[in-house]
Amino acid sequence: MKGTRSRQPDITPDLLLRAYSIGLFPMADSADDPELFWVEPELRGIIPLDNFHISKSLAKAVRRAPFDIRYDTAFEQVMEGCAAPAPDRPTTWINAKIRSLYATLHRMGHAHCVEAWEGDELVGGLYGVSLGSAFFGESMFSRRTDASKICLVHLVERLRKQGFVLLDTQFTTEHLKNFGAIDVPKSRYEKMLARAIATPHLKF
Repeated sequence: MKGTRSRQPDITPDLLLRAYSIGLFPMADSADDPELFWVEPELRGIIPLDNFHISKSLAKAVRRAPFDIRYDTAFEQVMEGCAAPAPDRPTTWINAKIRSLYATLHRMGHAHCVEAWEGDELVGGLYGVSLGSAFFGESMFSRRTDASKICLVHLVERLRKQGFVLLDTQFTTEHLKNFGAIDVPKSRYEKMLARAIATPHLKF
């Protein structure tokens, strides 16, 4: 993981928002590690909202609408799903402190989630932080085929509709590159971020 990394034991929700506004975000080494550290990547992952694209098979799945998509009705459940071990992700960085902090941001109107429901069961979702016209994606999970991918499609549609200009993914992965994610140098990212947070805070 390239970039600045520094320990920070006492992070408050207000400090967390200030950190996002200057390009920092917190992580833990593991779900069991109580300490957090700040991360500031030299290369920042973003999905340009005007260059988001999906495969034909995923577009077909979205049209089929296999899940009931909801917003902000089960934020802590989504975080729990993201923190849970999975076959492709035996451990995560989402510890108890992160779950508490982001739950508070949600109550403050600065953290949001997209949820995929199958009847009464939450089968996928994602969450992130909003500030100005920027949305910082944090994590996603899926318990059914394409559940998290479909949530991402709905997230992008919602961000576009509400006037957001920046979708930050922190890092790029091969999975995210399939949707158009790119790496941008820190200097360029800082300019994009400054423009995004200079606007009034948008409704999610």
